[in-house]
Amino acid sequence: MKYLLATSLVVGSLATLAPAAQARDGIGAGGAAALGVLGGLAVGGAIASANNGYYPGRPVYRAPPPVYVEEDYGPVCHFERRRTVDPYGDVYIRRVRVCE
Repeated sequence: MKYLLATSLVVGSLATLAPAAQARDGIGAGGAAALGVLGGLAVGGAIASANNGYYPGRPVYRAPPPVYVEEDYGPVCHFERRRTVDPYGDVYIRRVRVCE
């Protein structure tokens, strides 16, 4: 038990006395920002220059398939506006279907 306590005391003191590791490796904030911008430009250029098939280089429009419509040989009809007067003398304009 004494050895466990002494070992944990030594390890704890060594951990608190060790200097903190810096993730930047001595690079300042401006240098880190510049490296980030440079890396972003490099990766963006690589993605942009890759031929991944997004734009195949030829038109992608295709003509729609033909549609066949049967001719209607029945009467040709259209609507006309006609003025009518009711028994009370009121004038109405109504749409009337006229077939020829």
